[in-house]
Amino acid sequence: MAKLTVRENGPLKVEGDFTLSDMEGNVYSTEGKPAIFICRCGATKNTPFCDGTHKTCGFQGPSRAV
Repeated sequence: MAKLTVRENGPLKVEGDFTLSDMEGNVYSTEGKPAIFICRCGATKNTPFCDGTHKTCGFQGPSRAV
């Protein structure tokens, strides 16, 4: 089972058993990683993964459902 956690003003944290693929079905390797972080700010240089850019680009995103 996968668990997604929305981090305040940061990325999505994904843990558990999951497969990450792009819109064409190409699979990203997440083998051996207990968790990954998916970018929400759109400024990462390592798409789709977070590289910490949200800390310097001014990204503000909701962390709670509205």
